[in-house]
Amino acid sequence: MAFADLLERVGGMGRFQIIEVTLLLIPILLMASHNLLQNFTAAIPDHKCRDNDTRAFNANVSREGWLRAFAPLDGKGRPERCLEFVEVTWRMVGSNATWHNATGVKTRMCTEGWEYDRSEFSSTIIMEWDLVCGSRNKRQLAQSIYMAGVLVGAIILGGLSDRYGRRALIIWSYLQMAVSGTCAAFSPNYISYCVFRFLTGMALSGIGLNTTALIVEWIPTKVRTITGTMAGYCYTVGQLLLAGLAYAIPDWRWLQFTITLPFFIFFLYSWWIPESARWLVLTGKPDRAVKVLKKVAKINRKTEEGNNLTLETLKINMMKEMACGNSSFTVLDLVRTSAVRRISCGVSFVWFSTSFAYYGLAMDLQKFGLSIYLIQIIFGAIDIPAKLVSTMCMIFIGRRVTQVCSLLIGGLAILANIFVPYDQQMARTCLAVFGKGCLAASFSCAFLYTSEMYPTVIRQSGLGLASTMARLGGIVAPLVKMLGEFYPFLPLLIYGGAPIISGLVACFLPETVNQPLPDTIDEVEKSMKPPGKEERKEIVPLQTLKIDPTRQTA
Repeated sequence: MAFADLLERVGGMGRFQIIEVTLLLIPILLMASHNLLQNFTAAIPDHKCRDNDTRAFNANVSREGWLRAFAPLDGKGRPERCLEFVEVTWRMVGSNATWHNATGVKTRMCTEGWEYDRSEFSSTIIMEWDLVCGSRNKRQLAQSIYMAGVLVGAIILGGLSDRYGRRALIIWSYLQMAVSGTCAAFSPNYISYCVFRFLTGMALSGIGLNTTALIVEWIPTKVRTITGTMAGYCYTVGQLLLAGLAYAIPDWRWLQFTITLPFFIFFLYSWWIPESARWLVLTGKPDRAVKVLKKVAKINRKTEEGNNLTLETLKINMMKEMACGNSSFTVLDLVRTSAVRRISCGVSFVWFSTSFAYYGLAMDLQKFGLSIYLIQIIFGAIDIPAKLVSTMCMIFIGRRVTQVCSLLIGGLAILANIFVPYDQQMARTCLAVFGKGCLAASFSCAFLYTSEMYPTVIRQSGLGLASTMARLGGIVAPLVKMLGEFYPFLPLLIYGGAPIISGLVACFLPETVNQPLPDTIDEVEKSMKPPGKEERKEIVPLQTLKIDPTRQTA
């Protein structure tokens, strides 16, 4: 396309692109930390009912050969987490049964609060606001509220970005993330914590959407896959970074504050990042686009080419694209035409199922029975080979095949866990890690693939739709776990079935490898028109002129 030619003239993948990509990728390291933060800030420690006579975690020996018991014991011989005896009872040392038989021994919910084991976590929101037993669902509710914020951010900030520009929205999102994240770290109560986490989630959507758009719209086609994969690897490194930070900072408030503070720095340097020249041209601001392109040419040491670039040159080379600047686009354009409607449908399935299954696996690390820090590292490390394979497949095989295979294989790996006995935790963990790696590969492909399918005029709206569906998946994922109380296999069946269905749907999406980035809806419609369906001009045969031989000419 014409803009691709202009981009090559002002330096292609030059110094400007390298600096810009670096500045945009650094915040992604901490975006992963915010997404998975509640694995640590909302970790559930071992706990039991608090009593008036002792503060020790284990019952004291009150009489030779006897233990004074304040709570019944569970199947593992430990005090029940949520129950206490109405009256103090006694049991023999080494016995799991109380002196009284179970019949007649009255229990009740904890009345004096809870005592927590602080050997692994010095403080979590669970400890601070007693989100256990009858309030245990508030833990998942807090994560769902955060995901709801990401969802609302995708809906609002995606559309605003297409209207007011990528630069303005990413600057605002950095500031909102910094302020709301800091306020969440010093929240005085659970409700205010949820409110600030909601705002943090909104900001995260704005950062993710506009980072993707700025990278894709400033990077030449030939290196687009590599830069998209680098963004994916930054997210992976962020998961590993979170494990280290959480281990070093066991207090949830300081952990929350630590991963938020750098966003003030990101906000300050984001003022240097220029607006997308593609967006400026397509929204009727060609004069500003020329200034930005001249600046980029100067940074890329292409000053002469930049000086030769004028408004008249831009208008001549991008006449068709600039005509789009007189048109206004809304989210309805995502479903108005047949080709874009097919893309929107496929993108919705892909993003929902990938996020749904991904967070179903990644947001419940304590169930694996190993150190939560070790599991976080394993879950993060698997993304490295997964995304490497995904990148190679995207380059040499294509986006569509990569997307389809990563979803199908990931779904099958999750379904396979249904048939593995529960006591074989190592096998179950390996299958879960493999499935999570496939879903990470799907995410890595989906970001780039979605950006390439949508035209520039509605690209942010399309990414907003994708992010919206992903957040819906993240909100629903914790709720599906509750079905395990009725049928233990049902959550895995749903988590595995969703990616398989969306993998089949993705077969109908267009291939975009080595294709120029579309700028208009018409370009997308024409590129996806089936062979043989081109418009044909009706050919009217010439009529033979018949001459009457009996007619005499004058």
